[in-house]
Amino acid sequence: MFSPELAREMVWLAGLMPYEQASEVLERLNGQIIASASIWHQVQGHGKRIKTYLKRQEDLVGVERVVLPAHKTDHNQRKGVSVDGGLMNIREEGWKEFKTGVVFDIELRLERDKQTDELAGMPHAKDMDYVAVLGSVEQFAPALWQLAFAHDIPLADESSLTADGASWIWNLATDYFPDSVQILDWYHACEHLSHAAHALHPTDQPAARRWFKQHQQDLFQGSIHHITRPLEQAGLPQHATYFHTNKRRMQYCRFLADGYPIGSGTVESAIKQLKQRVAGPGMRWSRSSAEEMLSLSSSIMSRSFDALWDAA
Repeated sequence: MFSPELAREMVWLAGLMPYEQASEVLERLNGQIIASASIWHQVQGHGKRIKTYLKRQEDLVGVERVVLPAHKTDHNQRKGVSVDGGLMNIREEGWKEFKTGVVFDIELRLERDKQTDELAGMPHAKDMDYVAVLGSVEQFAPALWQLAFAHDIPLADESSLTADGASWIWNLATDYFPDSVQILDWYHACEHLSHAAHALHPTDQPAARRWFKQHQQDLFQGSIHHITRPLEQAGLPQHATYFHTNKRRMQYCRFLADGYPIGSGTVESAIKQLKQRVAGPGMRWSRSSAEEMLSLSSSIMSRSFDALWDAA
């Protein structure tokens, strides 16, 4: 029988690393030999408790979707959301996508412009909180909404949602964050621009690089027609369509001027951290264990594990 304090530390460690490593850490730091199977049993029991609590919170926020939070909200604080997906191996199902969301406050930090050498305020994420769900968009959306609600994002005067361009994300953004500015991740847009350049010049790599460099500035300025016109004239409408579809999400110069981040690095970093825990070599999960571990790991990343443990 383990004390409540030790059980908490066992579950916390298991949310960061495989059970065998957690066992080694506990032995090294506390001098206690605790089998990895014992840690697994603690995670199973407490993981279910925490998962049940989180589901109740989602249902409560869903019912009270238009009710204002009880605490005072700073409407002037600019807010951000970023969404993406990763893969993990589920027993008897194969590789399945877990969807991840990050919500954060946006602050401006003075940085020196490499071209003008002038100082300018650049947007950065701070106070980040995470949520990860194994399942469909319909299962993920309430969890993301609950986290956004806790951050007062629905009440913020200014907010943005940045993502890599998957259609399900833009549909979710339109349904749940209709007032947020939608931004296509700058690096994904540049990747598509590079593909377009090589489609135009498939056998001339220097020409492809020159075309990319020339039109990267057009992309940053939001002059999308300068990109789509030569693609359409060359008989490559499939590449032009991507830029037509996302034109309003590609106004990068204006987004930065308005104080919004143009990259989705926050959620991409979250995906990498989660995959280290749930998608390592040889890892396969039951669906229930996967759902519980994603909840535990995302709460640890949010630094809300202790509060969640006590509340549940």
